[in-house]
Amino acid sequence: MKIAVFCPSFIGDTVMATPTFRALRRGFPDAAMTAVARLGASATLDGTEWFADRIIYQHRSKQREHRTLAVLRRLRRERFDLAVILPNSYRSGLLAFFAGIPRRVGYERHGRGALLTDVLHHPEDGEGRRLPTPIVDAYLKLARHLGCPVDSNRLELATTEADEAAADRAWSRLGLDGGSPVVCLNTGGAFGPAKNWPIRHFVDLARQLVQQSGTRALVLCGPSERDSARQIAADAAHERVVSLADEELGIGLSKACVRRASLLITTDSGPRHFAAAFGTPVVTLFGPTHIAWTQTHHPLAWHVRHPVPCGPCQRPSCPEGHHKCMKDLKVDDVYRIAERIIGGR
Repeated sequence: MKIAVFCPSFIGDTVMATPTFRALRRGFPDAAMTAVARLGASATLDGTEWFADRIIYQHRSKQREHRTLAVLRRLRRERFDLAVILPNSYRSGLLAFFAGIPRRVGYERHGRGALLTDVLHHPEDGEGRRLPTPIVDAYLKLARHLGCPVDSNRLELATTEADEAAADRAWSRLGLDGGSPVVCLNTGGAFGPAKNWPIRHFVDLARQLVQQSGTRALVLCGPSERDSARQIAADAAHERVVSLADEELGIGLSKACVRRASLLITTDSGPRHFAAAFGTPVVTLFGPTHIAWTQTHHPLAWHVRHPVPCGPCQRPSCPEGHHKCMKDLKVDDVYRIAERIIGGR
């Protein structure tokens, strides 16, 4: 049997799908499972063993083999028996349909029900609006529908030897080997600017961590966040506050850094889910997003938010223009939680 698993688009959502990948493998132990995933999602899965193959699908990619028509041709050549479609997009349903995959399992969203053979429905209120429910559990419902045994909703990731070697080099160059605990700070998020906590707040938090708790602070970043990470380390003006801004960046390096950290303090973005998968304590700063959607069931997770009348709005940019849900989230409140976690380790 050949199964195509259409992975979520965002890195964090892909991590939240790992209990489903595990369940599918348990339910179909002899099947050849292929992940159909964006480049970032595929890199997140490096080191894991659920998939025999991967197909990179990036419809606007510069590489021709990753574009829609090339991917469609490959899917047709592979003659898959089953498509498990985790994204809610119309495009993913359309791709599986035109690939000729005879059984296509997914949720009814955006009018794509006719493209599926097995249609599931998200819980809704009396007015047809989706109820905030954990994405982890929604994905697992697809596996249960296929009769797969679910062992747990625990998130799971792995690192490769190359990931750990990259982290070793960064740790050594940045003076993070041995001694006091390392707290990773993560500022970014692909969702949009509404999730961002002000850089000034991260600077103040980093100072408090290293001066009052005796930790070291490492600012994580992706390629588009180098400048902000570099600015936080520079403005903190302390030798124990450093960043990855001048390292050779990659998802594998971020995973390995989070895995070995004593604590991660982050916006509601992908690295938050890395922490849950590796059992690293994590404090997540919530603003425009609803905690219930991305509940990870991680026992060492703390959530901090500043309630506002207009939130959580689930919008990538603040529709009111004031961004108070993040701007008014106080540094001292975050530090007090971090201090308790560090002191308890």
